[in-house]
Amino acid sequence: MADEVKKEEKVDAKKVFGTILKVALGLVFLVLGVYLGMRWRFHLLHVIQGCIGLFLVLCGIITLAIAKE
Repeated sequence: MADEVKKEEKVDAKKVFGTILKVALGLVFLVLGVYLGMRWRFHLLHVIQGCIGLFLVLCGIITLAIAKE
């Protein structure tokens, strides 16, 4: 019984370190993305405005494909 408890409590150090590294890297990317979004907000708005037309064309093609069935 005691052996089973010890086996369950044993934690793989590589797995824990990998998880911590992934979380830290994710937070760094998140902060960097928010910072650059705020810094380049006017350029980002131009990109979004440029994509609206292509998005509407894609919506129209999908709608026609669904209506054809």
